[in-house]
Amino acid sequence: MSARTAPAWAALTAHAARQRSSHLRDLFAADGQRFEHFSLQAEGLLLDYSKQRVSAETLGLLAELWRSADVPGWIARMRGGESINASEGRAVLHTALRYQGTQPILHDGVDVMPDVRQVLAQIERFCDAIHSGHWRGATGEPITDVVNIGIGGSDLGPKMATQALSAFHQQRPRVHFVSNLDGAHLAVTLRHLEPQTTLFVIASKTFTTQETMQNAASARAWLVSALGEAAVARHFVAVSTNLPKVAEFGIDPANAFAFWDWVGGRFSLWSAIGLPVALAVGYPNFARLLQGAAAMDEHFFSAPVEKNLPALMALLGLWNTDFLGAGTLAVLPYSQSLELLPSYLQQLEMESNGKAVGRDGQPVGVPTAPVLWGEAGTNGQHAFYQLIHQGGRLIPCDFLACKQADFPLPGHHEKLLANVLAQAEALMRGKTRAEAEAELRAAGMAEEQVAQLAPLKVFPGNQPSSTLLLPRLDPYTLGQLIALYEHKVFVQGVIWNLNSFDQWGVEYGKQLAGRLLPMIEGKTPVTGLDSSTAGLIAACKGASCGS
Repeated sequence: MSARTAPAWAALTAHAARQRSSHLRDLFAADGQRFEHFSLQAEGLLLDYSKQRVSAETLGLLAELWRSADVPGWIARMRGGESINASEGRAVLHTALRYQGTQPILHDGVDVMPDVRQVLAQIERFCDAIHSGHWRGATGEPITDVVNIGIGGSDLGPKMATQALSAFHQQRPRVHFVSNLDGAHLAVTLRHLEPQTTLFVIASKTFTTQETMQNAASARAWLVSALGEAAVARHFVAVSTNLPKVAEFGIDPANAFAFWDWVGGRFSLWSAIGLPVALAVGYPNFARLLQGAAAMDEHFFSAPVEKNLPALMALLGLWNTDFLGAGTLAVLPYSQSLELLPSYLQQLEMESNGKAVGRDGQPVGVPTAPVLWGEAGTNGQHAFYQLIHQGGRLIPCDFLACKQADFPLPGHHEKLLANVLAQAEALMRGKTRAEAEAELRAAGMAEEQVAQLAPLKVFPGNQPSSTLLLPRLDPYTLGQLIALYEHKVFVQGVIWNLNSFDQWGVEYGKQLAGRLLPMIEGKTPVTGLDSSTAGLIAACKGASCGS
């Protein structure tokens, strides 16, 4: 049964119509223990969802929707190695990459764990060689800088995690990331690096991804011009399964790190795609990242829906999107180290669930993934928070904060926490006209000024938000956090009847780019195009585009 046709969906629709008239400040006034009733502590994390526009009835109906969609059955199928990515005929086993137990995890009847552990051991040996200085470049100098060349899941995940764990960085190497096909990204990165002390990690499963291989070719040319062809093998390694292509590039296949087709790109941080993270923070810290994710996996697999962090976040998001009408989600980490988390989650959520056709090939019929965006606090407060407070749109927010600072400079963290808690309170409570007038009168303003300014100082409030409080930002809690959002996306995809693990919209753009490239290069005539595309190609060529 589709979740949309389940009685719980109709009941939630009717319930939402009644709930819309409730204001969050009234819900708090009616229940002095609302925080205790609508928060969850699990695995060392605290999720406060008391500022969501929900009641006990809402949660009961959402839990029934979870059961109607057979989410527990889909979890079992994923864990069992079934090809739940049906459109590509692939299993979805990224949880195996961080599994800490001893039981086999089967794919097509074969235990995948020996291969997973073999690659992890290879990563550990390589990190030790770099950090100890045993691995040296072609001129005998140790590696001081590593440049990861990838795109999408081969860039966003490791880049986000590497920045998030800045407090745990080793003295060397410094780790850089290049993804954009625009030559500026690579050129600016290389500007301050020395060929003899730079190592490149080329991350491409097929070793054919256009953006990655163009950047890799340019990086290779930069190195060869300085050190010669023979240097390639000491300055390039690959994360790929296409060993012939790796060898053709000049990389020793022994320095290729494997991963598997049951690992989706945006879920691949835990595989050899995470090599730059391990190089930045050291393998023991990378292992802690895996352990944190594994702990969240076990919580997700075993906790009942009412006590399940990813399940609650998924159901609350679905409630806001499909029943309250929100079209967006703001992710607001009050941690500069988590500055890239919204960008990472954009791919995780919108590439996974940004689809309008379900697993059965039929239109889903309801909105799916909201538009996700955000910025680290407190910077965002001086940019777009004005719109959230007074712009008249329903914008649910995920606030993230840490009890302890990863860089504990005196006087900073307490002010940061005061700001995140104040913003969540302001979005919930708002400010009435009467409160605004009383505030202005207390400041000594004349009644004429009060009448002029009071309307501008009214805040509707009633903006739903959740606050996720981490004890600290370290490798273990970062692993928990990422896995939490992965499972949230999976649950929502199941309820929306989506395959969260393919991305045909991405593939279509690649196809069109491949058709247009020969026309832009002047190798084939410009024919068979709409007038806009043809006109833009002509304009680019006329202006010596790309020269």
